[in-house]
Amino acid sequence: MTERHPEDDVARLAAGFQAIEANVAEVFEGKPEVVRLSLITLLAEGHLLLEDVPGVGKTLLAKALARSIACSVRRVQFTPDLLPSDITGVTVYHQERGDFEFKPGAVFANIVLGDEINRAGPKTQSALLEAMEERTVTVDGRSHGLGVPFMVIATQNPIELDGTYPLPEAQRDRFMMRLSIGYPSIEAELEVLEAHSGGDRVSSIEAVADARGVAALIETVKAVHAEPGVQRYVVELVRATRAHPDVELGASPRASLALLRGARALAGGGEGRGYVLPDDVKALAGPVLSHRLVLTPEAQLAGRGPDDVLADVVASLPVPTGRG
Repeated sequence: MTERHPEDDVARLAAGFQAIEANVAEVFEGKPEVVRLSLITLLAEGHLLLEDVPGVGKTLLAKALARSIACSVRRVQFTPDLLPSDITGVTVYHQERGDFEFKPGAVFANIVLGDEINRAGPKTQSALLEAMEERTVTVDGRSHGLGVPFMVIATQNPIELDGTYPLPEAQRDRFMMRLSIGYPSIEAELEVLEAHSGGDRVSSIEAVADARGVAALIETVKAVHAEPGVQRYVVELVRATRAHPDVELGASPRASLALLRGARALAGGGEGRGYVLPDDVKALAGPVLSHRLVLTPEAQLAGRGPDDVLADVVASLPVPTGRG
């Protein structure tokens, strides 16, 4: 029997990470950091909220990531008339057979793309809560498990607020990261014009991984080592957000778990390391924690933002040194 070595597992993790990353970058040009963070979210078993103005490629990024993996993908266009049962599924009665059958909803896929999630009502938004946290769906008292991988990629436009419903705090907390893509540089926008002049490029890219392969990468991420000192650093960083004078509601213990999982995915997949460094934690503090913070009215009037608070917190905490 061939002996397995952790170094080989990490090498396979890094190779798989780079293959998917390069594949997505073929059609999503100019924003390599956004692509990397999206893939970290996938391998850390998190969910992604893409929040930005129209036309910067939110849906394109989600479709390219889904296309790079040969797995089931469902797209849901969130509208005010969307029902919770459209998301979770419904139990129907078969008169001929005399029994009930469960018809799965849109959430039963490896990657679920929720377009303009803030256009659905609170009840429909809440239908995602159990699936995002527990990876199960309960309908009529029966629980149905979801597959691996399972990732919700939601988009929303923070500018156009007519006919929208803000995401409740409980749902925002279930998104591992919130990313803003931003406008591309002049060079990147010229590359977009050149690359997309021939039509839809997403349909032309081939999958470089499948669901089973991604599930194996996820298991390898869980084995990336995090020293007790690094774990304490994660907890202290999250707890410091709760004590900051500009913060009304700080990050939750769920945020600590998300930050550590993301740091493991960054270390193993992005950097090819079998252990987490404090720099991995600091690199993800903004994307993982900023959308979970509710600032005081005084801080908002003073023009302070979550990124300012996190900069204060990171600067105030001593960084653990060494691996032992």
